[in-house]
Amino acid sequence: MTVTILLFAGLAERANEREIQITLPDQATVRDLLDAVATQHAALAPLLGSCFVSVNQEYAAPDRILLQEDEIALLPPVSGGEDPRFAITEEPLSADKLVQLVSNPHAGAILTFVGTVREFTKGQRTVYLSYEAYAPMAVKKMKQVAAEIEERWPGTQVAMQHRVGNLQVEEIAVVVAVATAHRNESFEAGRYAIERLKQIVPIWKKEMWEDGSEWKGHQQGPWDPISKYEEGGQ
Repeated sequence: MTVTILLFAGLAERANEREIQITLPDQATVRDLLDAVATQHAALAPLLGSCFVSVNQEYAAPDRILLQEDEIALLPPVSGGEDPRFAITEEPLSADKLVQLVSNPHAGAILTFVGTVREFTKGQRTVYLSYEAYAPMAVKKMKQVAAEIEERWPGTQVAMQHRVGNLQVEEIAVVVAVATAHRNESFEAGRYAIERLKQIVPIWKKEMWEDGSEWKGHQQGPWDPISKYEEGGQ
């Protein structure tokens, strides 16, 4: 069978294309897929040990059996839906808008987190940041984070939006808003929301410095990066 694999950020840049096709035997697994990518696309091989694979917009274990009709994506490491609370957008973000989306009569506290582009990181001057996301999966994972928060802090309303494209210094990259009955819950739920967003939502940024650039990300996936495939693989 022949499957198509979506590529993002540094992987797409290394391959010089947004998707690749791989021929696999029937009943092939994610581990087999990675072996085939390493063989058929040598330029990507050095990066595969720290990548994730998603199948149908869910992180996939190395022994997951693949079907030809699966939507498969290869996600670099630390490296939209109809619900307006969760979005990947190219438009400027507004904290006030997200506050309005979560405000309700039962909320006594609304906490917002606004992430902006800073000029200096470890002594390097950032000219601008370029953000990229696997948008359908990112929105899906944002909703998952909201569901986890609702389970831990019942009644909490959550909204999160992330901007993609080129952002200048001081522009807003991400906004998270949580509305709870009491202030302590809002602090706890807000911190949980941004940390989980960084863990599992597939978003990457390219740091554009005065003297170079580098793709970065934060998501850790549901386990250690797919280097696990190496432990049980070749």
